[in-house]
Amino acid sequence: MAFSKVPKISKNRINLAGKVLAKKKPNGLSLEDAISIADAWRACHAYPINTFQSTLRRKLSKFSNNPLVAQRLKRMPTIIDKLHRYPKMQLSRMQDIGGVRAILGSVHDVYLLAEEYKDKSRFAHELIGQKDYIKCPRDDDGYRSLHLIYKYKNKQAQEYDGLLLELQIRTKLQHTWATAVETMGTFLGQALKSRLGDKAWLEFFSAVSSTFASIENTNLLEKHKALSQEELFRKVASMNGELRVLEKIRGYSIAVNEINKRGTSDVGWSYHLIILNSEQKTVQIKPYKRGSIKQATEDYSKVEEEATRGKKIEAVLVSAGPLSALRQAYPNFFLDISDFVGRIESIVAESKKL
Repeated sequence: MAFSKVPKISKNRINLAGKVLAKKKPNGLSLEDAISIADAWRACHAYPINTFQSTLRRKLSKFSNNPLVAQRLKRMPTIIDKLHRYPKMQLSRMQDIGGVRAILGSVHDVYLLAEEYKDKSRFAHELIGQKDYIKCPRDDDGYRSLHLIYKYKNKQAQEYDGLLLELQIRTKLQHTWATAVETMGTFLGQALKSRLGDKAWLEFFSAVSSTFASIENTNLLEKHKALSQEELFRKVASMNGELRVLEKIRGYSIAVNEINKRGTSDVGWSYHLIILNSEQKTVQIKPYKRGSIKQATEDYSKVEEEATRGKKIEAVLVSAGPLSALRQAYPNFFLDISDFVGRIESIVAESKKL
């Protein structure tokens, strides 16, 4: 399998490329050169991601409830946006350019898996940081997940040593919430995932987060701690009525289902480039065979160049096994949030009985 090599570029030049992209103006580097450097830096994370996901699949084999695994390279527009929002951040030190995600059936399983990763006798890579958004959810939006940050170490491929990777571990319910936020942000044209956008929508999703937390017996957001589960159910039902959340989602889903009826064969394919057109509400899937990761990465970059020029498209290059598992791991890119809809419908129905 052909993976991109670590570029022979100094960290200072990589960081300069990040600053040029964040400010969107040349400064010792042209914008074109900055994009080329950033692309090469991102692409070299594909190899360590691949080894991480192989290890993760082995570790998850003993868990029940069909845990899901997904891997991804961070989208270039997202990298640039993050550099813009955090001016002191250095591109060479960005911790989540390469990411692997595990989605499990329960909070108990999340921490069981995390403890296994923290056991140095079972995992050689260096744990350099962690963020527990389950015990301490972000109060401004309600995001919940456990993040472990690693510095890559591999005696068989030492050129990749030192690259930073992020392992996200969350429950299926937490994943349902996160993908609903991203999907609705896409439909509404708002950066809800970055905690930006209409306050009413942000408050709706934070209320749903606390409601889901009450179901999983984890910590509520600070602003909701005085509320009982019944009061949270009523709050979500009330806001659903005001914002017409389910009505809007159902309207979007009708269009999406028509698109998905065409189907896409995933036999023999190891990677998928998913292109979401938020204006036309369409999804395009380009499959690649195992030895074509370099071509897939190049195509990924070309699509993102179109996005940076203003075209209303988003792309992600993923490897998550069969397409059925891919849809579950990244439902936001298929505009499919039926799991979230079902949960909200149940909460609304239950609130009427209280």
